Amino acid sequence: MSLLPELRYPSVPELIASAQALAAQEPGLCSLRQVGVSRAGRPLHLLSVGHARRAVLVVAGAHANEPTGGSTLRVLAERVLAERELRADTSWHFLLCADPDGASLHVTPAPRSLLDYHLGFYRPTGAEQPEWSPSVLPPDRLPPETRALTGVIDELRPYLQVTLHGTDLGGSWVQLTRDVPGLAEPFAKSAAQLHIPVEAGASDAAGWPASGPGVHVMPGPETGAAYPSMPDDARHSTWYHAHRYGGLTAVVEVPMWASDLVDDPAPHPAPAAAMRRLAQRLLRDSLEVERILAEALPRLDGVDGPLLRAARWALELIPGLAEDWVHTPPAATTMAYVGSVDAFGRRLPLRAAAMLLRVLRETDDRAAPRLEQLVADWCDAFAARFRARWVPLEHQVEHQSRTVLVAAQQARERAV
Repeated sequence: MSLLPELRYPSVPELIASAQALAAQEPGLCSLRQVGVSRAGRPLHLLSVGHARRAVLVVAGAHANEPTGGSTLRVLAERVLAERELRADTSWHFLLCADPDGASLHVTPAPRSLLDYHLGFYRPTGAEQPEWSPSVLPPDRLPPETRALTGVIDELRPYLQVTLHGTDLGGSWVQLTRDVPGLAEPFAKSAAQLHIPVEAGASDAAGWPASGPGVHVMPGPETGAAYPSMPDDARHSTWYHAHRYGGLTAVVEVPMWASDLVDDPAPHPAPAAAMRRLAQRLLRDSLEVERILAEALPRLDGVDGPLLRAARWALELIPGLAEDWVHTPPAATTMAYVGSVDAFGRRLPLRAAAMLLRVLRETDDRAAPRLEQLVADWCDAFAARFRARWVPLEHQVEHQSRTVLVAAQQARERAV
């Protein structure tokens, strides 16, 4: 009998309760232990299944606004426990949530629309994200969540780390710190079976080589960044920490809402002109949020906290990014890539506006209704432009789970 309730986005306490139930059910195979604490003192838990020396580490909750990973982690843990062959020569370790503080601030109900999703939105600054902080902070200032994650990697020395990510609207893709031959075909097959588009030109992987549609391999340090202004660099993230032990990391992204506009490999007729238009819109949208923030700031005297800090950080990224889009040759010239950049350009100011809205609502600020209307209008336009369709949660989880299992199998065969 399954210990899982009907699939939905679980809270961190629910993840812990599920892990405790699994450990109690099979104490000889499973263990649950605390491996660190967050900045606010919340515990970080690791669920382990099996005792083999060769290890896979699966990380959920690295980004607070990407809730699918928690559901996937629970399903994977149950499956590994139930299927002996999956743990015959591999132990599986599941970090339940890499950022429990962030998870406590992002409110994810069963969203019916992009507006529902954004009304509870939170994504911390780069320096406060466990995986990204090493790319923007010196070693002596890393947050405890990052130190806990790298400590687990140091202990387990996994041949594969998988970090479960997601996007609000778009398609599915994989980012690899080293290539995993044999992954691209089953990844594409799974996506097709579940009617999830493959994001063939993901802006997150701009300029990276691909081993197949939607499967991107991170370039070496000698390669320049596609967006030079962006402060975070994947090559300095915790994703590379497994390399010191001969391992690699796979980042598996799945969408909450799908768009069939992000998998078109056809050449764009005028990519540079399109990038300039997207940069102009990005700056225009950002300015609308900046104006509301500037108006409200005198009334927010003494108000501080992660929501306001993250909103301002997102706004600070935008001028440099727009400059990159105008003055740097496009990293790709396909319809899919320009579509992905279009989504990225809508996403940044919308997220800043959504987090600022939460601050204004909490302080009952008079600018809140105007900003709420702006957030609603942008959500509607985003969904309409990309013809957004909800991906059932069970499909999100199944596709992410399949990709993890195939990546583990293919990487294990090459780690022998």
